[in-house]
Amino acid sequence: MAKTRDSRPPAARAAGHQAEAEKIAAELAAIAATGMVLPGTITQRRTRCGHPRCGCRADPPRLHGPYWQWTRKVAARTVCRWLSPEQQHDYQAWIDNDRRLRDLLARLEALGAAALEADPRGHRRPRATPPEPDRPPHNPVGTARLTCGQACDQGRFAQLKPKREDLAWP
Repeated sequence: MAKTRDSRPPAARAAGHQAEAEKIAAELAAIAATGMVLPGTITQRRTRCGHPRCGCRADPPRLHGPYWQWTRKVAARTVCRWLSPEQQHDYQAWIDNDRRLRDLLARLEALGAAALEADPRGHRRPRATPPEPDRPPHNPVGTARLTCGQACDQGRFAQLKPKREDLAWP
């Protein structure tokens, strides 16, 4: 999908961005007026117990519940807590506030990115870089590539040991 440029003048684009930002600010103020935000999700669970003659083991099963579970991430770990039906009713609005807050933040970030892209000052041509000086061709054999980035301090064939009789030269 190709991007199309906004043909409006920069002042009109900025006014449109400002109006959208004000709408988002009003929604944020409404969330702040409720006072609470709770991350995570609340799910309804129905479970089986461990008793072999219980109705939850029948066919079809009559599961226990409903039980309400609040799940969230803390330090990259999933944390769960069981809630009463009254708690579920109270906290669901807080979780909805968290979702609205995240959506508004994403819209605000997208609006900022659009404003940056629409700014005519950001569409300058990059400066011409000076040409690099001529370098000899790269030869990966026998270079520091095999020495973990350290300079090679040995001769070309340092791994070969000289003969013992060559060491006894007078």
